[in-house]
Amino acid sequence: MPAVTASLDRAGTADDVLVLGLRLRDENAYLALVRRHTPLMVRVARSILGNAEAAEDVVQDTWVAVLRSIDRFEGRSTFKTWLMRILVNTARGRRMREARTVCWSTQPADAPVWDAVLAGRSAEAAGPLDHAIAVEAWEVIRTALAGLPDRQRVVVVLRDVEGSTSEEVRALLGLSVGNQRVLLHRGRVRLRALLGPDAVDAVGA
Repeated sequence: MPAVTASLDRAGTADDVLVLGLRLRDENAYLALVRRHTPLMVRVARSILGNAEAAEDVVQDTWVAVLRSIDRFEGRSTFKTWLMRILVNTARGRRMREARTVCWSTQPADAPVWDAVLAGRSAEAAGPLDHAIAVEAWEVIRTALAGLPDRQRVVVVLRDVEGSTSEEVRALLGLSVGNQRVLLHRGRVRLRALLGPDAVDAVGA
């Protein structure tokens, strides 16, 4: 059977079209979905596990699960929401199995430049000095993030680092409106306390 999405521009193709191709075992549709969603998946997995290698493993396991269960995807939510639910559950399962303390690794190259925003600089305009400040700022931030309880950290990362809406976070994590709001508020308050005035000065805020 010819690939149903062979003539489409993958970068501009909607997820539902690519999912249709995936159901028909179109490898190009699968690769397009992987390229589109993997960067966010890696960052969310790292926010749960705190370890780059473990996050990569969880992402791979998630895509395997997607391939196995795509025929059962009913479209009641968006593909992205369904995918991220599988990811979050897979990451939580791994964390529970390992039952160990994890630490944060270095900032991924494709991560949003949250540190540049905190330092009052745009990512596009950053020069060598700005980059050095940004790296230092991220080290301060990620150290503070590691001090948050797991659920607060995931919500803060999704809302304040990834820019997800409250509706998206609730759908991904299965939270009520009130729970999402409380976790975000407590996470932000705790993060501010962990950063402290000296840390805030260090990132240029």
